[in-house]
Amino acid sequence: MSRPAVQNTELISQVAQAAAQIKSNIGKVLVGKDDVVELILAAVLSGGHVLIEDVPGIGKTTLARALANSLDCVFKRIQCTPDLLPSDITGIHYYNQQTGAFEFRPGPIIAQVVLADEINRATPRTQSALLEAMGEGQVTVDQTTVQLPAPFLVLATQNPIELEGTFPLPEAQLDRFLLRLNMGYPAESEEEEMLLRFQEADPLGEMKAVTSAQQVAEFQTWVQRVYVDPVLRTYIVRLVQATRDHQDIELGASPRATLGLYRCSQALSAIRGREYVTPDEIKLLAPYALAHRVILKSQARLRERTSESVILEILEQVEVPV
Repeated sequence: MSRPAVQNTELISQVAQAAAQIKSNIGKVLVGKDDVVELILAAVLSGGHVLIEDVPGIGKTTLARALANSLDCVFKRIQCTPDLLPSDITGIHYYNQQTGAFEFRPGPIIAQVVLADEINRATPRTQSALLEAMGEGQVTVDQTTVQLPAPFLVLATQNPIELEGTFPLPEAQLDRFLLRLNMGYPAESEEEEMLLRFQEADPLGEMKAVTSAQQVAEFQTWVQRVYVDPVLRTYIVRLVQATRDHQDIELGASPRATLGLYRCSQALSAIRGREYVTPDEIKLLAPYALAHRVILKSQARLRERTSESVILEILEQVEVPV
C-alpha cells in the first residue's frame, strides 16, 4: 500500500489541533467520553449525523450542548412526543396582520446543531420531516425551500429500554445516520470526578467556543483531501458488499453507507493528524457505520445474534490490506 507525497500537512495539522481543543473543552463538562466525542467530531467533519442509543441520564443532552458551544454553533432542541407535528419541526407560514402578508416562521430544524431527543417517540409522519433536512441540507414548507446553515448536524437520541409508546425508526430514517453510538455508564473514578466538577456550578454555562462554525465548514472541505489508497477503497467496498452476501443478513448496507464509511475514515484520520487513511480507522468505524443499516434474518435473531456481532464477524472474514 503506497502513501502519497507529503501534502496538505498544514491544513490537516490545523484540523487535528482544533479537534484536540474541542475534545479538551467538552472534557471539562463530560468526563471520560473522549472516544465518543472523537467519533462525533468525525461525523461532523464528514457532514454526517449521529444516533445515540442509550439509557436516560448519561449526558446525551449535555454532550450536544457542549459540542454546539465549542463549535460556536446555533443549538436547538426538539423534544419528540407522539403529538409532535412535522410543522413543529420545519416551521410554518403565518399571516402577519401588520404587513398584510404571509411570512415564514422557522422551526427548530433551522439550526446548526439539532438535538432530536427521544426521536422514536415521534410518529413516523413527524420522523419523516427530518429526512429531507438530513439528506439534502434543506427543508421544504409548502412551496418554499429553505437552505439549512452549515455545518448542520442532527444528534438524535433514543432509549433502547422503553418500547411502550415508541415508533421504531424506519430503514430510510436509520440510513440517514452516519453513525450509531452508545455512551455507556461512567467508571467509578469518572463518576466521582463528575461530582467534583458539578459541585459548585454547572461548567456548561461557562463554556466558551474554541473554533467557529465557519472554520468547521472549512475543515469539512479540508478533510476530503485526506488520501485513501486504492486498496483501502476496495477494502471499504468489500466490507459493504459482504453485508449483502452474509447468510444471517436479509438486507445489507446501502451505497450511502459505503460513501459514509469512506468520508468518515478520512475525517477520523485528519482528527488524528494524518494525511492518509489506514485500515485501523476503517475497522474502528465499520461497526458504528454499518450495524444499524443492516436487517438480520429472523433465524439469526432467534439465535440471539446482533447486527454488531455480524459486522465484527465480517471484519474478521474480509482480508485486511497491508
